[in-house]
Amino acid sequence: MRSARLGRITKTINLGELSNTYPELVEVLVNDYGLHCVGCMAAAFETLEEGAKAHGFSDQEIAKMVKKLNQMISKEKSAAREE
Repeated sequence: MRSARLGRITKTINLGELSNTYPELVEVLVNDYGLHCVGCMAAAFETLEEGAKAHGFSDQEIAKMVKKLNQMISKEKSAAREE
């Protein structure tokens, strides 16, 4: 587990920072949401919201995505505490 974990994911997180901090979420972003931009050069400059909007996601869909990602890292944190 990385020591530089963020407390919470928001729609304004930089995609590069998101993928570096939570590499386990890259597969979710690519497979569940089609956000292949996490692996391209634009990731260094775009936020999660900007990348999602470029792929046609609405504000409501982005909010659901952020909620799901936070639930995933919350479960991971809980599992790590139990170990």
